Order: sequence, then C-alpha cells, then structure tokens
Amino acid sequence: MAGIYLHIPFCKQACNYCNFHFSVNKNNIPQMVQAIANEIHIQQAFLSNSTIHTIYFGGGTPSLLSWEQINFLLNNIQKHFSIANEAEITLEVNPDDCTPEKLQAWRNAGINRLSIGTQSFREEDLKWMNRSHNALSAIRAIEQAHQASFHNISIDLIYGIPGLTTAAWLQNVQQATQLPIQHLSCYALTVEPKTALSNAIQKKLLPDINVDEQALQFELLMQWLPDAGFQQYEVSNFAKSGFESKHNSSYWKGIPYLGLGPSAHSYNGQWRQWNIANNSLYLQSIEKGTIPAEIEQLTPSQKRNEQIMIALRMKEGIYFNQLSNLFSPEHKAALLRNADKWINHNLMEWLPEAQQLRLTTKGMLYADGIAADLFETT
Repeated sequence: MAGIYLHIPFCKQACNYCNFHFSVNKNNIPQMVQAIANEIHIQQAFLSNSTIHTIYFGGGTPSLLSWEQINFLLNNIQKHFSIANEAEITLEVNPDDCTPEKLQAWRNAGINRLSIGTQSFREEDLKWMNRSHNALSAIRAIEQAHQASFHNISIDLIYGIPGLTTAAWLQNVQQATQLPIQHLSCYALTVEPKTALSNAIQKKLLPDINVDEQALQFELLMQWLPDAGFQQYEVSNFAKSGFESKHNSSYWKGIPYLGLGPSAHSYNGQWRQWNIANNSLYLQSIEKGTIPAEIEQLTPSQKRNEQIMIALRMKEGIYFNQLSNLFSPEHKAALLRNADKWINHNLMEWLPEAQQLRLTTKGMLYADGIAADLFETT
C-alpha cells in the first residue's frame, strides 16, 4: 500500500492563521500543473512499484484548478503508477468553489471524497479568520455535494477562536452533525510564527487565544460527537463507521507516500524528503529534470520515535506485539517505564492482556507533548 499527495500552492486569499505554503498569485497555475505532472514522471520509482490506495489533492486550494487540470494530473498518475480499483481519491475544496457543475465534473474526473474547508458556521468566526466564504455557502456546498452523489464528505472545524463561547461551539458542532457528512476534522486554533494572526496578536490588534478554553472545547467535543455517531479514531479526527480517512490514516500508520508539488513531503520507510517551499524555484528545478528536495535518512532511533509519535495520535495507541523489529525487548521495557508517570497521572493507560499502551481521553489533550517525552534521546 502507498499514497500520493499533491500540493496545489494557490489560494484566493490568505487566512490569518495559515502557515501552509501557498500564493495568491494564480497566474502560473498552468505551469505548476505541468510541473507536477513532470514530477510524477521523475518520481515514479520512489514508491518501489507499490499499489496506490489513496490520492489526496491538498494545498492551498486545489478546487481552484479546473476539472480538466485535475483530470490531467490523475491521468498522469495512472500512467506511472498502479492504482487500486477502490482507491480513495480526495479533493480539498473551498465552499465557494462548489457549484453543481463543478461537483459533477469532479465526480466524472474520479474524485470520490471531498474535504470541504468549512472552519465554522458562524459569520463572525469566518470574518475573523479572513475566510473567503460565508456560513450559508458552507451549508449549501455540503448539501450540493451530497446531491451530486458524494457520499464521503469531510469538513474541518476550528475551535478556540477568541469570542467562540462553549454554547456557540456546541451550535457549530450540532450544525455539522445535522448535515450529510461522514467525517469531521476538528483543530484548535494555533498561532503560528510569521502569520498575520501572530503579528496582529503581538501588536495587540487581536486578542490572544485562551488555551484553557480550547482544552474545555476539545473535551466537550469528545463527549458530544459519539452521541451523533462520530467516533474519534485520531486526536483531531472523527468519523462515522467505515469513513475514516484512509489517506491520513496512512500517515499515522507509517505507510509510504509520495508528495508532489512545492513544499510537499514524502516518506518511503527509509528516508523522508521535502520539496522546496518556493514556487519559482520549484518550477525552475522541475524544468531541468531535478527534484528540489532535501532528504533525511532516518536512524533506527528516529524510526522508533516516529512509530511512538504516530501510534499515540491514534485512538488505539501502541500495541507492543505489533511494533516493528526495531523495538527489542529492552526498548519496549524502557518505553513502558517512561510511560509510568503518565499512567499515574491518568493521561495514559496500560492494558496488559492486549499489550496496549494508549492515551486516555484527557491524555488526548497532551498527545504531542507526551509522545515527545517518550522519545529516545540518543
């Protein structure tokens, strides 16, 4: 199994919290599409002839591409890779790009899963984040996608936004679960360096986030969603049965993937590589037939740490009898010893019969920090 991720680095406008690589200058979209197609050809050996089970158009805003450009890229992938018959093919879209005509064209091109960047159903939140859509267009996009026979729809919601009360957060979640969606990704608003949000907070133009309020909203989310039929399978992701994201799950399970486009990351089990986050330099390099990427060869210790990190993001956590042969009995014993303090604080639990170490519901609040604490330091 393997996956392919395509980074489409263009947006209509910049959200104030976003630190992803993108450009609002859309003039060279045709050149970028051709360059990514060329990279597909250059990189065809990266996954060692693995069958591709997931394809994911991310960004940026991939729905800015025409359906012909999406179809062109999919055809190029099919020419150079073996694609599974039931492959999950996801397109990230902005609500205001979803028209009945585009939705049908995406279906015809082979897209079978949509990730709709809703973020909130409250006008004040969307304006605060500088989103290009409004609440009504978000609802309409989801309903029209369902009418266009998309039956695997995911949306994003953001919590911890200044001014978002617990009552308003509940209304947001209830609105989401009343719509024909199968998957929810819910993220805490984070203040990333060098973003418009970070600059505005530093200049006291906007209030800083309240981490205690964020923690409460996350805990309430984990209480509310199961009652609506959405089970948490990863720290930030909830799905109806059978609709877990196969592509994102492959990241958390350490399955190899190839990233295409500027700033895209790749992993093949032995090393990671990441393309340069500069559109012009990416285009120039691909035109010369070279991949503008840095490569990191992973040591056994780094591989063990990565297994710990990605397993703890999943609800089931770490099954000791499924750890790779990189984990000797000594490594496993050390990992369990290091987890003792978190178990004693009820942030982790050890199930000896299943040989399973996992985060508790409260521990999910601190997933990244706990994982980092369990890393090997040598």
